[in-house]
Amino acid sequence: MTQEELDALMGTGIDNIDSLEGISESTEEDIAKPNESSETTTSSGKPYGYNEGTSHHWPLPATEEHKMVHQLDDVTKESEEKATEIFDIIENISNELMEKEENINNISEVFSSNIELFSTLSEKFPDVNAFKSQLEKNKTGLDETASVLDILQASGDSIMSVMDIMQYQDIHRQKIERVINVMRALSRYMNALFEGRIDDDKRVASAQHLPGDKNDELASMDDIETLLEKFGD
Repeated sequence: MTQEELDALMGTGIDNIDSLEGISESTEEDIAKPNESSETTTSSGKPYGYNEGTSHHWPLPATEEHKMVHQLDDVTKESEEKATEIFDIIENISNELMEKEENINNISEVFSSNIELFSTLSEKFPDVNAFKSQLEKNKTGLDETASVLDILQASGDSIMSVMDIMQYQDIHRQKIERVINVMRALSRYMNALFEGRIDDDKRVASAQHLPGDKNDELASMDDIETLLEKFGD
């Protein structure tokens, strides 16, 4: 139904309602025919013209996977969980290194005791080559244990450095949480700024077509129903 037909219908009195049968019939035909030009979405719910090539021109839908605060909350939660797992692994490695250092110290004490013993035996029995041979082997073993102990201690220091570096991950998580708090505060402020005194369900509906719109000559279903109600009074 065009705007001209609607104006003609509104300008006609109840006495001349019979003369508007043609207009009524055309109105029913207009209602029965879907207005293809006014449709803006496809059967899949996506806007016309939406595809992979043009998807960057359209705003992302407000689904769970696109809500920014939800995404940041997931990032901080998963990051904290993974950081805790890493700290547990590092702590276990550090404890094992400390245990191995203690074992190496015990072995070093044995080598030192053997060196002292075979040194005494070699001095008293210089002709016995077995004492000299065992003395050299124990000295070599003591040197190797000292080298292993140095490596274990260096590894322990590296583990401590890793734990110190991991502290920055917690700082980054706190920074993200601060951004989340700012976003939430801004969201609450915007909601308060645009808050109205009238509930949305009690607010007067806005016009579907205004002068200058693409379909401004078409009467909406609400306009037709309102007009019919006026004639029924």
